[in-house]
Amino acid sequence: MGKILLSVSTNPPELRLACNLGHRYCAKCCYDTEMPLTREDIARIVSLGYKISDFVRVGADGIPRLKNVNGHCVFLDEDTGKCKIYPWRPLGCRLYPLIYIDGVGPGFDEYCPLVKLLSDEEKNIIIRKLGKHLSKLIKAIYGYGLEY
Repeated sequence: MGKILLSVSTNPPELRLACNLGHRYCAKCCYDTEMPLTREDIARIVSLGYKISDFVRVGADGIPRLKNVNGHCVFLDEDTGKCKIYPWRPLGCRLYPLIYIDGVGPGFDEYCPLVKLLSDEEKNIIIRKLGKHLSKLIKAIYGYGLEY
């Protein structure tokens, strides 16, 4: 892998980018998050000792999402920019910045400052390796899947 794309694994599904900015992590994706949660995500986090009310909010659309506190994900350590539950984080967080774009399919969230530094080849590798997991996430949250 390169300097920006550190690893792409399928078991567990995970995309790792070089988000470290020296003394802290970028964490831009953790602010004002709308990250949907699957039943598996919720069960995994509850198994750590958290109550559902600690980290889940249900939107007007009925979809459970990560709760924001002071404008950021409840699990973000503001001092370090690190996730407090990183090894157990939700599938959507593991796949980010790979996202589903309505009417387009899998794509990359341009809000992430590292996306513009990924080569087309790296983006294709990510979609090829993690596209099925993105489809699983979309199906679990919205009830429909993507073809892969």
